[in-house]
Amino acid sequence: MLRSIPFDHEGKKGEAERDMTRSRLTASIVIATRNRKEELRNTIASAVSQTIGAEVLIIDDGSTDGTSEMVCSEFPQVRFIRCEEARGYIARRNEGARLAAGDVVISIDDDAVFSTPHIIEETLRDFNLERVGAVAIPYIDVSTDTRLRQMAPDSESVYISNSYIGTAHAVRLDVFLRLGGYREHFVHQGEEEDYCIRMLNAGYVVRLGTADPIHHFESPKRDFSRRDFYGARNAVLFAWQNVPFPPLLVHLPATSIRCLLFTLRPNRFKTRLAGLIDGYIAILRRCWERRPVSVSVYLLHRKVKKAGRYCTLQEMERRLPILMRENRVAETETPVPLER
Repeated sequence: MLRSIPFDHEGKKGEAERDMTRSRLTASIVIATRNRKEELRNTIASAVSQTIGAEVLIIDDGSTDGTSEMVCSEFPQVRFIRCEEARGYIARRNEGARLAAGDVVISIDDDAVFSTPHIIEETLRDFNLERVGAVAIPYIDVSTDTRLRQMAPDSESVYISNSYIGTAHAVRLDVFLRLGGYREHFVHQGEEEDYCIRMLNAGYVVRLGTADPIHHFESPKRDFSRRDFYGARNAVLFAWQNVPFPPLLVHLPATSIRCLLFTLRPNRFKTRLAGLIDGYIAILRRCWERRPVSVSVYLLHRKVKKAGRYCTLQEMERRLPILMRENRVAETETPVPLER
């Protein structure tokens, strides 16, 4: 574990509560990367500067730009895992979870930074309730606008969300592993909401964070055609694998139509159509076993999604399933082993 660096942050809760948080939970920061050496340098520098000593794992997904040399020479205190074969961020985040030593795994993209040194400390504090299985850490897409996303409206209540973004979230490691982590056949995009609805089915919620924001500098190297293709494809897979009958009969065709109408630009329309077709073919060819959540959980998930960031745990708690603890599994869900 990295050495804890003292930091005095005014306006936050007392030192006694900080000490209590430190004694209860530990953190691992997992950063999956591929060919973004310069951006990654800033990400790691912000991770090792956190006030709470956290294990930092870098999972290199087959980079060819000198990433391994840079990390090993400039950041010898982090754990660096070099993978020759590129398998994508979903698979590498699962791998990071298997290797993590902390109670909580924090995920940040290799083109983002922790804007202040106390984000991990504040995020661990947001896990103060057993129902909280994940925290959506506040973030700003700096290259796009100044809007603060995933931030709780106030600190008086516990606000919940239906999902989180991949570049700014934290999960309880024991719950993540017990539920099987991310489904790797999603390949790219959409794995977060799929995991979150399964987590909700086990009685755990996503809490909107109260920490200072992560700054996301969306890399110009991102492939937006992949986003269109897999966004449409994985919307189909999400519905097939998670939505129960009879809601599936409405959800699946409605999702397909929305994916096509998202943009009518010819090139993007064709890409999304190809993604939808691939999703339906994947269902027919692979015949992945359906593990739908209960109807009540599906409706709760929809309600939380429509409520945006103004849905509190208090108003929803009576509708939540009984918590899945240890090896006890909710009747409508079976664990999905982490895919290798």
